[in-house]
Amino acid sequence: MAERPLHIGVDARELLGHPTGVGRFLLGLLGAWSDAATMSHTFTLFVPGAPPPSVASLGDRFVVAVEPAPHAGTWWEQVRLPRAAVRAGIDVLFSPGYTAPLRLSCPSVVAIHDVSFFAHPEWFAWREGLRRRWLTRAGARRASLVVTLTEFSAREIERWLGVPRERIRLAPPGAPTVAPRADASPREPVVLFVGSLFNRRRIPDLLRGFAQVAARVPDARLVLVGDNRTHPPIDPLALAADLGLGGRVEWRAYVSDEALEDLYWAARVFVFLSEYEGFAMTPLEALAHNVPPVLLDTPVAREVYGDAAWLVSMDTLVAGLVDLLTDENARSRVLAEGRRRLATYTWARAAATVRAALEHAADVP
Repeated sequence: MAERPLHIGVDARELLGHPTGVGRFLLGLLGAWSDAATMSHTFTLFVPGAPPPSVASLGDRFVVAVEPAPHAGTWWEQVRLPRAAVRAGIDVLFSPGYTAPLRLSCPSVVAIHDVSFFAHPEWFAWREGLRRRWLTRAGARRASLVVTLTEFSAREIERWLGVPRERIRLAPPGAPTVAPRADASPREPVVLFVGSLFNRRRIPDLLRGFAQVAARVPDARLVLVGDNRTHPPIDPLALAADLGLGGRVEWRAYVSDEALEDLYWAARVFVFLSEYEGFAMTPLEALAHNVPPVLLDTPVAREVYGDAAWLVSMDTLVAGLVDLLTDENARSRVLAEGRRRLATYTWARAAATVRAALEHAADVP
């Protein structure tokens, strides 16, 4: 199919503030589209507040449309965004964060990264879970196509949302490009976790396991980075104190990109004990910084990482962490496979898949 120039709208709310998983996914796509010099499409990025600095370098094919609102929630998405789309005259809308406007004058493509709020409603406050389930199901059925990150999530979307497999496209994210540090210091015995704190990521189990690691590796430390979204709420520092870990556990709700780089280059092991994810991007970031990840052995961890991670059960967690903290040969084996895996994940490929989905949606009557 020959390309015709499209005016593509993008719900860019996730770029505001401190972008996490969805925001970083969108930034990767936008960067790849910006680099595609032969592409003739233009883009309007809709935001409810001041344009984020991250879009300033995208080029003149990208414009930002500010649709002011005090909150970037459901009302903005369902009322203000459709009106802004009409005024901008877009051909198709891309919604990168699970939900999309239900009353829209043009076709849409929505990215659904996982459906944990269907598979495990107990992890969410009842009102939040109900809102997510209703809007996600309705948006997916209204959209021309659904984008997701793994075959595991595609099966889950088909199961829970009733979206036929032929309407789902796989667009795994790209691996980050990381320049090696010429002045890199020796790795510290730090176990690093990066990601929002959700109940499904088993923070209490991690802390209890680390208490046993700390008894065997006396100078080991655990650093948690991510905002606390647990429900029911968990206080990681209080739990660490109860376990007698004192100053050996650190929690930072947010760090700058520069500080996060320093943490990745200092850490010896990365850990991410999630029992339900659509992909899990931060272990990929860890591998790019030569930090071997320890992941809970789940279908999506096997699909995405395979031998490029140390897959554990809760019974083998402590042994896995100790091995990677103390055994250089074990670290080298995981990192060697990690380098091969990293090469298979590119933003150019992800952006091409989403671009094709948008072109298909715009050209289908």
